[in-house]
Amino acid sequence: MPVPCLPSNMGKFLFLMMAVDLDLGNYERFLDLTLTRENNITTGKIYQSVLEKERRGDYLGKTVQVVPHITDAIKNRIESVATIPVDGQEGPADVCVIELGGTVGDIESMPFIEALRQLSFSVGPDNFCLIHVSLVPVLGVVGEQKTKPTQHSVRELRALGLTPHLLACRSAQPILDNTKEKLSQFCHVPAGNILNIHDVPNIWHVPLLLRNQNAHHSILKQLDLLRIAAAPDLRDWTNMAATHDNITNSVKIAMVGKYVGLTDSYLSVVKALLHACIACSLKPSIDWIAATDLEDESSKSTPEAHATAWETLRKASCVLVPGGFGDRGVKGMILAAKYARENKVPYFGICLGMQISVIEFARNVLGWEKANSTEFDDGTPNPVVIFMPEGSKTHMGSTMRLGSRRTLFQTADCITSRVYHNSQYVDERHRHRYEVNPEFIGTFEEAGLKFVGKDETGNRMEILELPSHPFYVGVQFHPEFKSRPRRPSPVFLGFILAATGQLDLYLEKQQNGS
Repeated sequence: MPVPCLPSNMGKFLFLMMAVDLDLGNYERFLDLTLTRENNITTGKIYQSVLEKERRGDYLGKTVQVVPHITDAIKNRIESVATIPVDGQEGPADVCVIELGGTVGDIESMPFIEALRQLSFSVGPDNFCLIHVSLVPVLGVVGEQKTKPTQHSVRELRALGLTPHLLACRSAQPILDNTKEKLSQFCHVPAGNILNIHDVPNIWHVPLLLRNQNAHHSILKQLDLLRIAAAPDLRDWTNMAATHDNITNSVKIAMVGKYVGLTDSYLSVVKALLHACIACSLKPSIDWIAATDLEDESSKSTPEAHATAWETLRKASCVLVPGGFGDRGVKGMILAAKYARENKVPYFGICLGMQISVIEFARNVLGWEKANSTEFDDGTPNPVVIFMPEGSKTHMGSTMRLGSRRTLFQTADCITSRVYHNSQYVDERHRHRYEVNPEFIGTFEEAGLKFVGKDETGNRMEILELPSHPFYVGVQFHPEFKSRPRRPSPVFLGFILAATGQLDLYLEKQQNGS
């Protein structure tokens, strides 16, 4: 139940997500916020905190129950996180936006719904606005917009003690007036508070769609904030949405990964590519290639898929290998990296993709045929990628190198430093367990593979480049997490510029200050 669109010039506001998945990144991208791990509240976090209190004796031997102990923990977490600024300003936010994921009636969300019911009572009606998101489907044969799913979910929600102030109705086509009237009558929500989020040409139209329905006015009225709020200024969004609609040219990007059957696995990467392409007046044309289809074994087991995968790779203007875990598809990724290196096709490796380029270079340039990562082969004679020293091989939870960390450029004469506006360092977010073995760095650099970015200790390799290549870049961090619609990730932008032959001109203009 999210509050979808608050005007950015009304004051500071905070996003707090409960039992949420990809939406956390969507809010960061749309509103250019930097959220923390505390902004994501999960059932595991809540139960863990309650169990820890019980073990410490905080409950003085009382029986620990869902109500009040779990619900109190949820409310306390909401209230504490609401004071953490996420927009670079000081002080608590004016509005805390809470999204409760899942479906009304799910057993997993029951404690959270009860906690919100209690919270709505404690903060008062003028400080609580509930928006219920529901689907208005259309039966293919009849063609009628059906309101029963929304009626039933609202009835279930009201039975749990929460009455929605607004309805956000998803549909393929704009909902009809008689449909809105029926929803208003049976859900006890004013027709003016029934918002329709129908399918649009691109996602950037959604804020405009909500603005045109005065969603901000309804929310601010419920929260008694109309007197201090200004009208939303969405001129940039209007231009951005129109620009996207009018772009006709595209760039072919080969995405070689393990999880291409579920493309949402790479949603942040896809969005970062979109941001970079729009900045270049292009639309991304992503060709998904299952890494296993490139492997030699697939030529025998699935010859058609093997041939199609290689044909797709050869037609692409650039190759991107994103992150991942485990050894499935690694051979195919190595072949893709080799193809890009030998044929001067722009290559961008992220996290695992960087490690893949190191393994490929070790095998095919240095001649270490059995070079590998210890993640895939513990007994490799050339462990060019190793487990991080501070990690644990027995506990998978909380052992990754996470969060924003600083990378220092070792030279200004490299593509990555230049696309980052000749900065001496860059702060990017990490999410990995393995890294390039520092013992082999000298050998790699003598052979031409340069590690142009390292951490502050100089022992962790963060960025690699191949100077003899137009664009062959690998990064251990995840730049896609900080990419924004109007502020694309510099390294993603450089990748797209290289794929379209515009990188040199861009760097030249940047150097000249034009």
